[in-house]
Amino acid sequence: MTRIVIAPDKFKGALTAMQASQAIERGVKRASADIECKLCPMADGGEGTVETFLDRGAQRMTARVRGPLGKPVDAVFALDGETAIVEMSSASGLGLLKPNQYDPTKTDTFGTGGLITAALSARAERIIVGLGGSATNDGGTGMLRALGVRFLDAHGDELREGILTYERLASIDCDALDARVKTLRIHAAVDVDNPLCGPDGASHTFGKQKGASAEEIERLDAVLAHIADVTAKTLGCDERNTPGAGAAGGLGFALRAFLGAKLERGVRLIAQEAGLPAMMRGAVLCMTGEGKIDMQTLHGKTVAGVAEIARDCGVPVIAFGGKVEDDVKTALSEWGIEAVQTAPPEMPAKEAMAQAAKFVEEAAAAATKQFLDGAQH
Repeated sequence: MTRIVIAPDKFKGALTAMQASQAIERGVKRASADIECKLCPMADGGEGTVETFLDRGAQRMTARVRGPLGKPVDAVFALDGETAIVEMSSASGLGLLKPNQYDPTKTDTFGTGGLITAALSARAERIIVGLGGSATNDGGTGMLRALGVRFLDAHGDELREGILTYERLASIDCDALDARVKTLRIHAAVDVDNPLCGPDGASHTFGKQKGASAEEIERLDAVLAHIADVTAKTLGCDERNTPGAGAAGGLGFALRAFLGAKLERGVRLIAQEAGLPAMMRGAVLCMTGEGKIDMQTLHGKTVAGVAEIARDCGVPVIAFGGKVEDDVKTALSEWGIEAVQTAPPEMPAKEAMAQAAKFVEEAAAAATKQFLDGAQH
C-alpha cells in the first residue's frame, strides 16, 4: 500500500500539530482512500512540544511554579515512562506576560527550575527541556537557584532576583544542588546555535524582542560574560561558546555547564523520540507544514528539519503553510521541497486562521491528487 508520512508542526493560533496532521490526512484520503497515512505531529522544542507528547499518549502533569516575574503559574508537562518533557516557556515564557511587562532585567527562570523539580518528584530519570519562547536573559541563574545553587557577592551575601545585580557576582556555591540531578539525563531541545555572549549571543540577538533597551542589552551581555567567567573558575570548564548556550537567554549555558545537558537541535530530537526516521522508510511522500513559512523556516525550524530527515531517506516533501513567502518558496524548491500556501492570498489573517483546518485539508487533497497523477505518468 502507498504510504505517506504526515509530520507538521502546529499552525500557531489556529491548529495544534495533531489537528494539522488530521486535516492533512483527511485531504489525502479525499484524493485516495487506498493511501496509508502515518501521522507524526511535530515540534522543535518551542511551544507545542509537550502537546505532541500528550497527543501520543504521555501522562499530563501539572506543577504550580513561579512565573517569569514571580507570580504563580500552573505549568503543564508530560510524563512518558521515565522521561519527562517540559517547556521552559510554560514557566518562564514571553507568552505569560503582557507586552508592557516585557523586561529581561527582571524576569528569571526560577519557575523552570521548579518544573525540573516537579519532574524529579514524579520520578523522571530523563528530561527533555524545550528552550523556545523565553521571556528571560538570566543565564539560567533562576533555574539553578531553584535547584539549590547559591550565587554570592564578595561579602558572601546571596544574589537573587534581578540579573543586573549579578555584576557583583564573586562566587558560586553548588553544595546544596539537588542531588537527584546528578543521575538525571537532560536533553535540551534548541532551535538556535547562538553562543552565550558577544555580538551573536543571547542578549544582542534576542534582548530587544524581550523588552531590553540598547543600554540594557550591553549590560546584560557583560553580566552573562561575567557569570561565564565565575562559572569557569568554579567548575573548571567554559561552555559559553557551545552552540546553543545562548538559547532561552542563556538557559542552554546553565543546563550544559551545571547539569551536563546535551544541547540538541529540537526538531531532530523530537523526531527521534517520535520515531519519524523509521516511519520514512518505504514512504513515497512526506507532508509537513507550519502556520507561516518564512526565512526562519530555513534555520532549524520544523519544516526544514523534517525535510532533512525525509531527504536522507529519499522521500520527496510537500510543505503546507497558512502563508508562504515567495523568496522562501524559491529557496525550498532548490532543496527539493514544494511549498504550498493553504490560505487564499487576499484573505485577512484572522479569517484564514478561523478556517485553517478546511484550507489545509483542501490543499492536501489537491497536492495528493497532483502527486498521484505525476507518479502515474
